[in-house]
Amino acid sequence: MNIEKLEIGKRYSIHGYKHDGKIHRTWDEAVLLEIHEDYLIFGNERTKVTESDGRTWRTKEPAVLYFFYKNWYNIIGQYKTNGIYYYCNMASPFIIEEDTIKYIDYDLDLRVFPDGSFKVLDRGEYKYHKGLMKYPESIDKILKFELTNLINMVKQKEISFRPGEVEKYCNLYSKIKGKNH
Repeated sequence: MNIEKLEIGKRYSIHGYKHDGKIHRTWDEAVLLEIHEDYLIFGNERTKVTESDGRTWRTKEPAVLYFFYKNWYNIIGQYKTNGIYYYCNMASPFIIEEDTIKYIDYDLDLRVFPDGSFKVLDRGEYKYHKGLMKYPESIDKILKFELTNLINMVKQKEISFRPGEVEKYCNLYSKIKGKNH
């Protein structure tokens, strides 16, 4: 990935795929907010989401998205009226092609609540797709290792889980969007 081509304030789309290469879900907008050595931070709000079956819906609240170059997860901090919720997807490291963030979604998710408690979601879906799409054992090991790392990040309040982090980037997103309109 060529960091120099990335542009703060630029609008990207997001494409999540499944292991078999089929599109799973797309998001129309993610505005680049900040560039780090290991990850990128994006923001969006009321963005259109399209499911693999063609159904569409819009996100309800401002969100801050963290995409990692080497880690097998991405993190979405959702700014809700009653606190910050996180939806963490176990997923391949991302790439950007033609202004589109692309990754493979591996079913398992981690939901983190405003009080810091969390729950692993979709274990059954993961087991089903692992058999159906024949996930290699190496992927299974990586995902279990990375899920443990992600849970440790939550417990240690690192990166996206630091108090005030999502709020800071929601404000930055609002400022950038205001300049672009």
